[in-house]
Amino acid sequence: MTSISQDNFFFFNSDCSDLQIVPNSIEHAYLALLNEDLYTAKTVFAGIDSPRAKWGQILVSILEGFMIAYPTYFQIRNFLEIDLDFLLKNNKIQYVEQFLGASDIFVKINQETYKFLARVMLVNKLYTAALKYMEKSKNIYYNDPELHFMYSKYYMDIGSYSDSYYYINECLKLLPTYYPAKLLKQRIEEL
Repeated sequence: MTSISQDNFFFFNSDCSDLQIVPNSIEHAYLALLNEDLYTAKTVFAGIDSPRAKWGQILVSILEGFMIAYPTYFQIRNFLEIDLDFLLKNNKIQYVEQFLGASDIFVKINQETYKFLARVMLVNKLYTAALKYMEKSKNIYYNDPELHFMYSKYYMDIGSYSDSYYYINECLKLLPTYYPAKLLKQRIEEL
């Protein structure tokens, strides 16, 4: 079975000290991805009948350079952020680039794709990329309160409080009862 030094990787949990990976499981397939063994990952994903494994097959095909099937709206919504974050945290930059290269296809299936990508970039403090994908998302659907909330957090992170305040107000215009936005607005006003 495939293995990797547990000191040097992120596997959906910060403490992997007693991680047990069962052969031919989803975890086994992802471990193969980390080892850059796409053949094993593809084989393991193909042997599992689950939505996650079907997404995994598409993911591997993208990493191999050609998409075998289009993902569904729900596959993109449910798995894209998790897997992009997984690849980033494990420094699989070439895989990240290939994955991002498919985003123009994904956005035709799920218009929130760019927002999902932006959120992962923002969480990982990749601010230039976060802004790029927020802008792309804004061009598709400006009236998304969650997007404005993300803009506000972005501007808060980079110390531009007036821009942060503008976007949190835009968010609250669209969804006045959004509690996290109310809290963020209060925080901004205190600064």
